[in-house]
Formats: sequence, C-alpha cells, structure tokens
Amino acid sequence: MLRTEQREGVLIATLSRPPVNALNGELVSRMAATLKAAIADETIRVVHWRAEGRVFCAGADLALMRKCFQTADGPGEMMEVVRQMQDLFASVEAAPVLSIAELGGTTVGGGLEFALACDLRIAAQDARIGLTEASLGLLPGAGGTQRLTRLCGRGIATRLILGAEVVEGVEAERLGVVNWALPREQLAEFAAATALRLAGVPRVTIAANKSCIALGLLPGEAGFTQELTCTRQLYEDAEIRRRVGAFLDKTK
Repeated sequence: MLRTEQREGVLIATLSRPPVNALNGELVSRMAATLKAAIADETIRVVHWRAEGRVFCAGADLALMRKCFQTADGPGEMMEVVRQMQDLFASVEAAPVLSIAELGGTTVGGGLEFALACDLRIAAQDARIGLTEASLGLLPGAGGTQRLTRLCGRGIATRLILGAEVVEGVEAERLGVVNWALPREQLAEFAAATALRLAGVPRVTIAANKSCIALGLLPGEAGFTQELTCTRQLYEDAEIRRRVGAFLDKTK
C-alpha cells in the first residue's frame, strides 16, 4: 500500500494501492505515519512522494463513496476520511521537511488535493490533472478550494473547480498548478535529482523558509517579523555558522 526507502536525506514514499492508488482511511493513516516518521528523523530533509503505475492517485475510494450514498452511516464514515485527509495535508504543508509530489499519471480529486499540499509538484506532460468533484455536485473538501485558489488565483480556481476541468501536465504548468512538466521518460530522473539537490539544504533552513513563505500568503506585517526571527535563529545555528564560515573563507 505504501513503500518507503531512504537515500541521502530523502525519504521516497511510493503509493502502491492498485489499480488507482485510491485514498481510504488505511492509506491516509499510513501516509500520515510516514510523514510523522520523516519529521522525527533529523537526517530526512525531503519527502519524495510518488506512485506505482500510470495513476498517481485517483482520489477517494469508490467503494467508500458507494457506502456513503447507500447506507445511513456512510456520510459519517466518509466525512471522517475527509477530516483525516485535511489533517494529513495540513501536516504536509506545515512539516519542517520539504515535500515533492511526482505526478507520473492521472492525479484527480483527493490525489490533487494532496499534491497541492506538497511544496513542489513535478508532472509528466501527459498526466491528467484536475479537481472533478463539481461534476458530481460535490466540492473538493480536503483543502482543494483553498489551496488551488491561493496557488493560482480565484479565476483559475473557479475555472478548474466549477468546470471540473481535467488538464494535461503541460497546461497545469502554464496555469501554475504544477512547478514543472516534463516528458514522461524524463520525469523520474528529474524528480529524483531535484529531491537530492534540495536535500542538500539544511533542515533548519527548510523549516525557517517554509514558515516565512506561508505567512507571505497572509495580509499584514507578520511575515516580515518572522523573517527577522528566523534569520536570527539561523545566524545562531551551529551548522549554518559552519557553512557560512566555509563560504567566507573561500572569498578571502
């Protein structure tokens, strides 16, 4: 259901729940446990989320959705999974590690909501990407309406969400939904190389920058104050002082 391996500061987490890596309570719980373990391991700086097969994640489990609409207790059970998803996605966003989503195939519904919570998204050019809930009369309730709007703006979010529009990776990159779109044959190598490159950034630096970037989405001056606070913390960190000292020695 979920396999992990470590490589030079990167935890590679591979979704493996055939046929479409659909999200249910068990998979969401395992993803949350994987993230928690990464946070607890100070050697991990990047979590590289990927999937087996040609579907990254097709969203909520259809059997669970059937139960939601066919049994009296179904809506409550479905809502519990949605709450679990919201909690997981918020944890990914706030974690002191960088999360990269490698979207090698179809990424819709809750799958895209998860990817939107990651710090960076890398997609295959022909991957199909979208939030399709409105076509069923629903909404992407695990953070999709909020994160897509913050990422791409109200106009694009309205177009994609209410239009239940599914776009290919190239268009998703143009709209700002993903950071990079590459030919499928180049995707895995590029994603792995990007994860390793970013794992060279100190964990304390990742956490500090993420906290400041998050405040940049909010009105007011809090972000500027946070920059000063985090800068002071980094100046006083032993590893950072060593890195800066080594750089300054080279410039003599």
